[in-house]
Amino acid sequence: MRESSVRFSTRTVSMSAAALTARPAVLDLRPSRIREVANAAMGRVDVLPFWFGEPDEVTPDFVRQAAIDSLNAGETFYSQNLGLPELRAAIATYLTRLHGPTSAEQIAVTSSGLSALQLATQALVGPGDRVVEVTPLWPNLVEIPKILGAHVECVALQWRAGGWQLDLDRLLGALTPDTQVLFLNSPNNPTGWTISRAEQRTLLDHCRRHGIWLIADDAYERLYYDDAATVAPSFLEIATAEDRLVSTNTFSKTWLMTGWRLGWLRAPQALIADMPKLIEYNTSCAPVFVQRAGIVAIERGDPVIERTRARFRRARDFLVERLRGIPGLEVAVPPGAMYVFFKVAGLHDSLALCKHLVGSTGLGLAPGVAFGPEGEGFVRWCFAASEERLAEGVERLRNGLATFPRHA
Repeated sequence: MRESSVRFSTRTVSMSAAALTARPAVLDLRPSRIREVANAAMGRVDVLPFWFGEPDEVTPDFVRQAAIDSLNAGETFYSQNLGLPELRAAIATYLTRLHGPTSAEQIAVTSSGLSALQLATQALVGPGDRVVEVTPLWPNLVEIPKILGAHVECVALQWRAGGWQLDLDRLLGALTPDTQVLFLNSPNNPTGWTISRAEQRTLLDHCRRHGIWLIADDAYERLYYDDAATVAPSFLEIATAEDRLVSTNTFSKTWLMTGWRLGWLRAPQALIADMPKLIEYNTSCAPVFVQRAGIVAIERGDPVIERTRARFRRARDFLVERLRGIPGLEVAVPPGAMYVFFKVAGLHDSLALCKHLVGSTGLGLAPGVAFGPEGEGFVRWCFAASEERLAEGVERLRNGLATFPRHA
């Protein structure tokens, strides 16, 4: 009897321990390797942090003041699920100016660009659905569909001496009729690769034929460095009202508002009609004072965008030139976004390298493997910083590479 009780007790403990864990889809999510490096050194005053996609400037005064004025006016209550009508109208006007006719009824305000991506995925993807993504890619976007039980297939960009290129035929081959959604981020994080208008037309036509939804992550569309354009090519400019297209965006990069957590999605009106339910069950609504700041940013922020774009372009060119002066690095000029994704000769463990760099020299970079196996051997550097900080970072990289065992 006693032996039986012991066996029962052991089994009970085992079952209880298993019950305390998350469901398998969550357990299988890959942790952020960027955070793994950063968490070990955040708060250290000696670290130069280039690991996150974040500028080294604070949000402009006039944007911050709008939030302060809202708080002083007592706007601390809930707002509409879809966002303040004034902000939805401002976003619609902004998108109309950039890409063509957009109505406020096609806009949902979200608590960050990441939330916009999560909501769009929840609306369109379910267990067992097939999702295709172009990688290397920000890990959050690859993992979101997996939380919902979807199967994700990745199609890798190809590294060439002149930069990253899309194998369009390979991508089209992956977009079979049983595909539910294609996720595409352009300009791309981490590579800076930017899709061409011709490639967009081919992909959109293919998705139309097979009934595939296309979710475009347009977070970096204003950080595009072509002399002939101030915005990257957008699917919004060639799509019709009947197309299965969702564009997500954020205030974080364009208006230097990373910590505010404000974004939006633009989608067919019929899809937007169901978004209040999803927003209610996720975040309820974005804070009113944050939305007031967003209105001012979008209505008065064009000079901020132009100054930021010019500053980042100079920083990009400066960093590329300095990195090319270090033996063993292959560096291409990214046409968009805010990152240089460079290849290190003989590198087989980018996570180990980035841990070594932050531990030995105080240089914070993101390991290429964080963006998928296609990124192994590469390192991401966010160049949204002053030339002085970038120059110091390059010297720390040079010193760190000299002491890093290349067999690692």
